[in-house]
Amino acid sequence: MMLLTQAVTVDVSALNLDIWDVIMRLACAMVVGMVIGIEREYTHRPASLRTHILVALGACVVSITGELLFHHYSALGSSADPARLSAQVITGVGFLGTGTILREGATVKGLTTAASVW
Repeated sequence: MMLLTQAVTVDVSALNLDIWDVIMRLACAMVVGMVIGIEREYTHRPASLRTHILVALGACVVSITGELLFHHYSALGSSADPARLSAQVITGVGFLGTGTILREGATVKGLTTAASVW
């Protein structure tokens, strides 16, 4: 078995993603989640401000991570797919939304909450 002793350098210059770009993306995600959450909190609905901010920030972090991983591994010759992580976010948030749907007798509650989280 051959061990790699040389460090691998990856050129991500085509990415052009510095710390301020990351901060701006996170800030935009937080503002969008905050706007939706404030509206939900104002109308006294479940899954309000904190929930929407956390879901928006989490989705943004996973998207940034997917983009960085794509550029890192494509520079090494791999055919990575950055949409895979985003697809998993959609699935995971869908499961979170499903947990907010409740059936009480003949009525179903929480569909709007589930849709707003998703």
